[in-house]
Amino acid sequence: MNYAGVKTVTTIGLSVIPVTVEIDVDRKAVIYDIDIVGLGDTVVKESKKRVKSALKNSGFGVPQGRITVNLAPSDVKKEGSYLDLPIAVGMLQAAEVVSKDLDRFVFFGELGLDGTLRKVRGVLPILLSLSKQDNGAGVILPIDNAREARVVKGLTVYAVSDLKDLVSFLNGYSKKSPVEFAQPELRQEVSADISDVKGHDFAKRAAEIATAGLHNISFRGSPGCGKTMLARRIPGILPRMTMEEALETTMIYSVAGLLGDSGLVRERPFRSPHHTASTTAIIGGGTEARPGEISLANNGVLFLDEFPEFRKDVIEALRQPIEDGAVTIARAKLTVKYPSKFMLVVAQNPCPCGWYGDNVQECGCTWRDVRRYNRKISGPMEDRIDIFVDMPRLEFKEYASKYSAESSLDVRKRVESARTMQLERLQSHGLRSNSQMSHKLVQKIAPLDSTGQKLLENAIDKMKLTGRSIDKVLKVARTIADLDGEEKVLPRHLAEALQYRKKTVDA
Repeated sequence: MNYAGVKTVTTIGLSVIPVTVEIDVDRKAVIYDIDIVGLGDTVVKESKKRVKSALKNSGFGVPQGRITVNLAPSDVKKEGSYLDLPIAVGMLQAAEVVSKDLDRFVFFGELGLDGTLRKVRGVLPILLSLSKQDNGAGVILPIDNAREARVVKGLTVYAVSDLKDLVSFLNGYSKKSPVEFAQPELRQEVSADISDVKGHDFAKRAAEIATAGLHNISFRGSPGCGKTMLARRIPGILPRMTMEEALETTMIYSVAGLLGDSGLVRERPFRSPHHTASTTAIIGGGTEARPGEISLANNGVLFLDEFPEFRKDVIEALRQPIEDGAVTIARAKLTVKYPSKFMLVVAQNPCPCGWYGDNVQECGCTWRDVRRYNRKISGPMEDRIDIFVDMPRLEFKEYASKYSAESSLDVRKRVESARTMQLERLQSHGLRSNSQMSHKLVQKIAPLDSTGQKLLENAIDKMKLTGRSIDKVLKVARTIADLDGEEKVLPRHLAEALQYRKKTVDA
């Protein structure tokens, strides 16, 4: 047999493209070699050496002749090591080692030189895409990827350990049970409890509102006042993810190669990059267009501590992903789109020395220093933040207080109740939280009565709110109403939402 064809796939970001690996063996050729064509990257080109050694060390050998491997369609770039397995299977079929018709299987996996199958990244997007096709095709993948396969329903998946195991199964010498679907249990652990934060009831209330509606929030205050401490306790009051959110987040981690052995991201991510991080690290990119921190924080929290210390280009690059809920990374040969629906939490000092406005420590900055420091955050960027909180110095009586504040679990109950109301209201629009509503939807879902209209009109005049800021206020008010279990946005909800707009730094 001089020709063989094997089904596999390639990925571009989260998109999955079917690929056929064609094997042609010219047995009359004088020079025996393997040529791989079809726009494969360096890893794909190197696969011929891995495949050759894996076949030899598994006791099968390589078909005698000049072998041409074509990856069709030839005009689509192929990346990664998961084409090793389909190339090896194609050669085994061409050598008539495998006699079975392989059209009903899709193969992918990396080969070790001894013939073992190794784990590959990006498996979950592939399996979800194949499960939606409903063409009855089975999937054969490395046994170390079986955990990801367990969370996909409606797909027949077989996990194999090495080439010998695979050939025995394909030829019917051994039986193998498909990977069983296991309903995953989603959770949200409380590693740091919000009750640890002394005082700051106003800030904790703001954090609860922000979490309930997935609103962006900014904490500003002097060093040691508790900004970072409170921000790092936000994961404990986040609601549990829905299955749809968990799969979406897991796909990103799978593509990035950060999934580990869990098989599924079960908790909302909390990403906290250092302020020296580059634009590529935060937004995503590189030669392989990998997801950045904003995508890894999808359906979770992106915490930027010491916000003004981040590079200005990094801060400004956040504007479009925050607005659109997605980021498009364009390169010369490919364009990749990743979701970036995250809750932005930032913390900053009021000035370079940190003591501006403090009632005890004297600030050593000039007014020009204060203005320059705060101007690192542009107006358009601040306009995308829903809630601003100024946190004062912690007083000793608050520090020494024995009062037991609410636990994270108590707060989370209210947050989950509010989020349930939002899901029921917004699911038909393809949305999950109030912060994702469009202007038109805000007008429909958060209408105000005559008293609320008058209050908003006065606030717009005094606070000089932009159109985007007005929408932000109404979205926050809608979330406050959800926390109260109210169907309508009342004037008191709007009044509280207006308290969370930015206060200017005075001279």
